[in-house]
Amino acid sequence: MTQSLLQQAAKYLKKALPLMLKYQISTTPTNYTLWYTYVSEQNSQLNSQLDEVIAQYQTCPPTTAEVLYQQHIGDPKDLDVHNLRQNMEAMTTELSQSLRDTSIDTDSFRNKLEANFGKLSLLEQEAISLEQVMDMVRNLVQDSDDIINSTAYFTHQLDKAQQEIEALRQRLSAAEHDVMYDALTGCFNRRAFNLDLNALLQQSPEGTCLILSDIDHFKEFNDTYGHVLGDQVLKAVSKRMQDSCRDGIKLYRFGGEEFAVIVPKSRQRIARQLAESMRRSLEKVTVRDRKQHASVGNISASFGVSEWQPKDSTASLIERTDQLLYEAKRLGRNRVMPING
Repeated sequence: MTQSLLQQAAKYLKKALPLMLKYQISTTPTNYTLWYTYVSEQNSQLNSQLDEVIAQYQTCPPTTAEVLYQQHIGDPKDLDVHNLRQNMEAMTTELSQSLRDTSIDTDSFRNKLEANFGKLSLLEQEAISLEQVMDMVRNLVQDSDDIINSTAYFTHQLDKAQQEIEALRQRLSAAEHDVMYDALTGCFNRRAFNLDLNALLQQSPEGTCLILSDIDHFKEFNDTYGHVLGDQVLKAVSKRMQDSCRDGIKLYRFGGEEFAVIVPKSRQRIARQLAESMRRSLEKVTVRDRKQHASVGNISASFGVSEWQPKDSTASLIERTDQLLYEAKRLGRNRVMPING
């Protein structure tokens, strides 16, 4: 982010936050983006509709904000919270410093004002009447009270804005986590997989290995024991596979009962050994449901392992690995393909 863009973003932030505070708008990523766009005056139709909503409700109801966001900005699922958070970090850092500086200035001004009272003692040396002195005192006291009250209120508002900024930063951090992680298993999700694999193949693809794994007979677990126990199986498998991921190796929920593992700077033989270790580890997993008095053992998974080749694209690497996974299932499941690394 260039300095000019940073200054412009900070300028819009300083406009957006007070409006959100005024109309009691919660500081969610969607709301922030909506009001940031509003104060930047990039979309006249959005501004017109939002003005009508504010005039009617003296706020913007969450459902209305969601509709306006979808109509004028985009689908919330497509919101790149990571980039938004990076921009927010830069903008809030500048604004926070500005708030601190302003708060220091008001405290300094208050101290100077209070020091002026000490100068009243010098009036004894001047040839002025007592009535003139009293008028001067009354005026000074009145002015000082007004200024002190004003600066105290302003400092309070700065503190409140600072709290709102911190709350927004925390919300953005939580939203970023939700975008990158699978809610059920806690491992990285498909979106994170796509970002990581694409980045790795663009920057340093040599030695990148991909493992795709699919839980065997998972549909039977769901049909026999129900989805609650099926979810527990997914969690248990994810945890056991995660325990084997070290040294930059990452686990992702690829979709349904399928998982992916990205192994950077390795070789197919090494990645195959890792997959075989995971496969054997899963055979020891047992899941129990105390409420239903049910227990699931004999959990297994099939694996396909590939290494990046010079002509590979992201799609071709995934497709070749998926074909090996399919071959493992065709040959009887609970095995790693290829047979030899």
